[in-house]
Amino acid sequence: MLEKTFYKTLLKHAFNIPVEVTFWDGETELFGPEGKPQNKISIKEPLPPHLVLEHATLTLAEAYMKKDIEVEGSIQNLITAIFMTPHSFINSNKFKKILPKQNHSEKQSKSDIQSHYDLGNSFYSLWLDKTMTYSCAYFKNKDDSLEQAQINKVYHILNKLDLERNKTLLDIGCGWGTLLFAAAKNYGIHATGITLSKEQFDYVSNKIKKEHFEDMIDVKLMDYRELDQSFDYITSVGMFEHVGKENLGLYFNKISDLLKPEGRALIHGITGQHMGIGSDPFIDKYIFPGGYIPHLSEIMEHIMNSGLQLKDLETLRRHYQKTLEIWTQNVLNHKQEITSMFDEEFFRMWNLYLQACAASFESGNIDVAQYLLTKGPSGVSLPLTRDYITEQDKDMLKVK
Repeated sequence: MLEKTFYKTLLKHAFNIPVEVTFWDGETELFGPEGKPQNKISIKEPLPPHLVLEHATLTLAEAYMKKDIEVEGSIQNLITAIFMTPHSFINSNKFKKILPKQNHSEKQSKSDIQSHYDLGNSFYSLWLDKTMTYSCAYFKNKDDSLEQAQINKVYHILNKLDLERNKTLLDIGCGWGTLLFAAAKNYGIHATGITLSKEQFDYVSNKIKKEHFEDMIDVKLMDYRELDQSFDYITSVGMFEHVGKENLGLYFNKISDLLKPEGRALIHGITGQHMGIGSDPFIDKYIFPGGYIPHLSEIMEHIMNSGLQLKDLETLRRHYQKTLEIWTQNVLNHKQEITSMFDEEFFRMWNLYLQACAASFESGNIDVAQYLLTKGPSGVSLPLTRDYITEQDKDMLKVK
């Protein structure tokens, strides 16, 4: 049968671990090195080879979502094995031909963001920590809880900026506002957040009123391209992945324009450390419409062209792997609630997405980095060494 021949060829060099595959007719074969299978895959229905060749991740993901493919064992472990096998199909240019066409107009960007972040605060609260932080945590200590690690991350970012009281900060893509409140409460900063998510905007607005921070914090439901103010500091966490390849230059130029002279910015985002495709058909269709992950040199070119200067660069790949592993376990723990909110196909999609991302970070396929930037030939007011970050990190807020 042609389909089976295709799949056996596809899987022949796909894994660096033993994987047992059972085909739709009951035949079972071991792929990868000899040994006890670390994963078992059941292919219930043959998928048309041309669809796999055109967009492998999307076709295989949809088959898993619909239970045409079942996986026994850790999905993260399986996908990590595929990423770390040099000649696997996922690393082959043959499977990178057809990419999603993307539009990043202000109208489309608003629609894209809301399709993901407006799934409902009740959904995200099931598996995020109490801070409602949906980005890479910072595990200062190996035994830190997720909540502690997310608080660590916020203070690590703010400490890098070496904030001065009563100055102004803009958070582009402010999420549920954790960084805004930390800056205002603990550093005396006047903080402004912007988001395109109505759910996040309502959440932060209500929290500002509830905690009586109207004089220190404000939040706006708007696109960063519409903003016309200047700030002493800018933060942007997990945002530039949404702006699109064609708008990365505009994004960094806008940050430069919004910064006051001698202003500083801390940009935190997912970044590739190798040349390659910055979008994925599965994630683009089901998770982050319009998402694009730029590689390191691409980011640096836009930083230089914007007139900003790099003061510090830190990569946090293993921190994001651990963050995603905890989120995955939380999602698995709340399978019944999530299935009730949506359906089982949605649950399988989300579980696959989180484990695939964890695998991508584990294997080094993608990374996450923090870029500390200064405007022009500035930064002279920052300390000469990174010791000031370490010293201030000692005073991070502890979860009680």
